[in-house]
Amino acid sequence: MTRFLLWALMFLALAAQAEDGLEGGYWQHEKDSVWIEMLPGEGEGIVVRHDERPDSVGFRLVTDLAATDKPDTWSARVYAAQLQEYREADITLKSADLMAFTVKVGFIRRTVEWRRVQEVPIAVNGE
Repeated sequence: MTRFLLWALMFLALAAQAEDGLEGGYWQHEKDSVWIEMLPGEGEGIVVRHDERPDSVGFRLVTDLAATDKPDTWSARVYAAQLQEYREADITLKSADLMAFTVKVGFIRRTVEWRRVQEVPIAVNGE
């Protein structure tokens, strides 16, 4: 029984630590004017600003977000705009301020990086 409790406490501590890694601040796409907020407790990531498509604010870009047994690694489903569907993805925290989504489609892999920012800047045209 003691071993089980110790194992359960370690698992909960790792899960809490993993969730904290994605929370706090917002994430800006490496190349595009897109910002998201990761909500590990809700299992999702939401678009909070998208300069090319302002109508996508509030869109769930990430769903089914769950910590894995690897440190700073999550599994999720990420919306692939080019395919217009959600795809399985690995999300890794490369550093405290750098997150990467890796999506595999057949033999092709694509990784997109996101930088942590403390706030989403106000759009120049007021969007």
